[in-house]
Amino acid sequence: MKKYIIIVLIALTSLNSAFAQAQFNLRDRAQKFYNEYKYYQAAALFQKLVDVKNPKLEDLEGLADCYVKLKDYEAAENWYARVIATSGSKPENLMLYGETLKNNLKYDAAKKVLQQYATTTGNKAAVEVELAGCDSALLWIANPTIHQIKNESLINTPLANFSIFPYQNGVFFTGEPAPNGYKDLYDRTGHPYLRIFTAAKGDQNALSNPRVDSMLYNKGEYHIGPVSTNKSGSVLYVTRTTTGKILEVVKAGKYKYSTANLELYLYKNSNGKWVEAAFPYNNVEKYSVGHAALSKDEQTLYFISDMPGGLGGTDIWYCELQADQSWGTPQNAGPDINTVKDEMFPNVDEDGTLYFSSTGWPGMGGLDIFSTKGSKQSWTKPQNLKFPLNSPGDDFAFLTLINKGNIATGYLSSNRKGGAGNDDIYSFTYNYIAPKVVLALNGNIGNKKTGEIIPGATVTLYNEGHQVVARQSSTGQGTFMFDLEPGKTYQLVGQKEKFYADSATIVTTGINKSQVLNAKLQLEPLFEIGKTIAIQNIHYNFDKDNIRPDAAKILDELVRTMRDNPTLEIELGSHTDSRGIDIYNIDLSQRRARSVVNYLVTRGIARERMTAKGYGETQLLNKCSNGVSCTVAEHQANRRTEFKIIKY
Repeated sequence: MKKYIIIVLIALTSLNSAFAQAQFNLRDRAQKFYNEYKYYQAAALFQKLVDVKNPKLEDLEGLADCYVKLKDYEAAENWYARVIATSGSKPENLMLYGETLKNNLKYDAAKKVLQQYATTTGNKAAVEVELAGCDSALLWIANPTIHQIKNESLINTPLANFSIFPYQNGVFFTGEPAPNGYKDLYDRTGHPYLRIFTAAKGDQNALSNPRVDSMLYNKGEYHIGPVSTNKSGSVLYVTRTTTGKILEVVKAGKYKYSTANLELYLYKNSNGKWVEAAFPYNNVEKYSVGHAALSKDEQTLYFISDMPGGLGGTDIWYCELQADQSWGTPQNAGPDINTVKDEMFPNVDEDGTLYFSSTGWPGMGGLDIFSTKGSKQSWTKPQNLKFPLNSPGDDFAFLTLINKGNIATGYLSSNRKGGAGNDDIYSFTYNYIAPKVVLALNGNIGNKKTGEIIPGATVTLYNEGHQVVARQSSTGQGTFMFDLEPGKTYQLVGQKEKFYADSATIVTTGINKSQVLNAKLQLEPLFEIGKTIAIQNIHYNFDKDNIRPDAAKILDELVRTMRDNPTLEIELGSHTDSRGIDIYNIDLSQRRARSVVNYLVTRGIARERMTAKGYGETQLLNKCSNGVSCTVAEHQANRRTEFKIIKY
């Protein structure tokens, strides 16, 4: 979930005109991009700064935080692993590392790091919520609710899409339009500014036919959305980034920047025309206001703001409808729901339940969705909606369409892994009727060389979209067990320090009766000097040395192995088949090996731990030497990437 939805948008360049003309060194320019929320550009410069033998701690910290801001938690974990291993690292980095591990579903590892922070600082209270979230998340994943989550693939795109709200026979939602035709792009993402979309709602709440709405409320320079309405649809409550000249001025280091806050606008339908009116409590010079939601009786308007008088970053506030139909003075909804962190995206159900997202209550990571009963400043203790409605990512904008008896349906938004883009829209269904087919996966994990069992290995179950379904540690007997669903394809991955990972594919399609499936994982030891391990399915385009996206996903397993074994040093070897000129094949394979090293460096692995070596066609695995007739598959077997253990 993009931070620009919460607080600020850089609208102008530095107030100091001379600042834009000055020449900066690389670090100054990286920090300038960072201060302007241009994290893609900042990360590229920080990457250059850390690609040295002894990088500065401040550069490693800057790069790690850029990846957190960009929601690339896998890369952030890699860099924070280096940050905390660097001399002079502050205890606060342990907190940030722990939160990142949590976002990657590594709750046991996160607990250890967070407890280390508490021991180092003596401040256990600072991590109590995070630790409670880790413990709860492990239980929720082991015992998921029976909600069925579906990605609304007909409206989701590689860009951001979120915040469904019913309107007439369809829905509103907020999203980033396709870049075509949009000249102004948001510097933080490189994508067009947010706009309000409409979509059709069909059978089983499936969404289709998305389009950018052309009405008055969708006109503006910067971000527009999300939107909510009253029951009749005659009044729209639209969050947007201010387009005025009066902006908040903030200071970052020795420079000042102008930022644009969020404001709330009301659009009333008068005789078929929309009439615009600013929410009377907007104050773009000092704070943001947005994410409006009406109570069931439409007498109370809830919204989020970071205005003075709150408990944390963004709080839930409310106004009461007055006799003259104006909204009364904002009141904070109080400590029953607000925390020292962020509360966002309120929505009131038909039965009066308030749903909202928070980073301040114990959760799985990022924003979690909570429910509470009450009104105004009196609420029951918020209840986490648990897994799979919540995930280690940001989960927000929860909306129910039906919530009766044994059945519930609705929508939520999430940037969880396995989606089409950064933020995606998901529908959910909930039915108390138990499935007729019950499936379980029973497995064990062992040492590939010795056959010995491996206790305490991390075993992860992924779905087809490579989204984590469940994760656990193997028992003292090296066993593990997962619940499965019929009609699915899963990937099972086993990992442990000092071993290279193993994986297996589990298919439940066509199974029509309850049963227990079996799986066996074998991890290859890494500590043998000189040992060579092939990296399967690393392919290159013909005569090219760049890392393809499919190869990058496979190389990320090696990144994790290098990260989890910080003393490991390797040689990356690339091999070609015999076709082509021998000396050219040596050069091509050297370039390919160097590309692999460069990729691992961008993912947080120190360059000095790796050596690139191109072998060309000098180490063929079969008969296919020069002049020998071979099949395409036989030649493919020789085109491979391997790593050799140099030091451990």
